[in-house]
Order: sequence, then structure tokens, then C-alpha cells
Amino acid sequence: MDELPSPTPRELEILKVLWEHGPRGVAEVHKLLRPADGKQTAPNTVQTLLRIMETKGLVGHEADGRAFIYRPVYSRDESAARFLDRVFDGAASQLVLSLLNAEKISPAELEELRALINAARKKA
Repeated sequence: MDELPSPTPRELEILKVLWEHGPRGVAEVHKLLRPADGKQTAPNTVQTLLRIMETKGLVGHEADGRAFIYRPVYSRDESAARFLDRVFDGAASQLVLSLLNAEKISPAELEELRALINAARKKA
């Protein structure tokens, strides 16, 4: 598996917009951004970030008249799988153990994980 470029926090916010809303132009990405720190990014900054992200291989674009429509190169699932491979050598159990040790999983999320595991067992 190729090395996945690591997005900065702002780049990750842009990727989340593209993953959730599909390919978008700069103005649409800017309008849909909801930065975690509450600081709205300027449209020119979004455009610059998208260009940098394209250079890094995180996004690609298609021309639509004079506008560029950006799309993520990797899906959210592909990005998660690459992260799992890179950080935990592909061991999902180690990822979950790490989250449990850091107490980052709520009881409700644990129940959701249990349901997902049970559904995966039934498919297998």
C-alpha cells in the first residue's frame, strides 16, 4: 500500500467536507467548512489549501468551465485502512485497545461496536 500523505488539521477538515458532500468547488467547500476551532477560513486560503492538497496527492480536480471541482483521491474508508496499516500494522484489535486504554470510547459507542461486530460475524 502506498504511503498516504498526512493531512494537516485544516486539510482534514476539507477532506471531511469532500467525503460527506462529494466533489465541490472552492466556494462550496468554503461554505460547508465548520472548523473545529471555530475560526472561519478565508476563501483564498481554502483555494490555496486545495492546491497544496493536490500537490500532496490528497485531492484531484476536474475543470467545470473556469471553476475547478475537487474530489478526494482516497475515500474515508481507504484513508482509515491506510492509517490502521501505518500506525497499527493492520491490527484493528490494537486500535480498539488503544482507544479503550485512552478511555475514548463511550458506553454507547461500545454497544454500537458490539452490534457492528455481530453483523460482521453474520456476514462472514
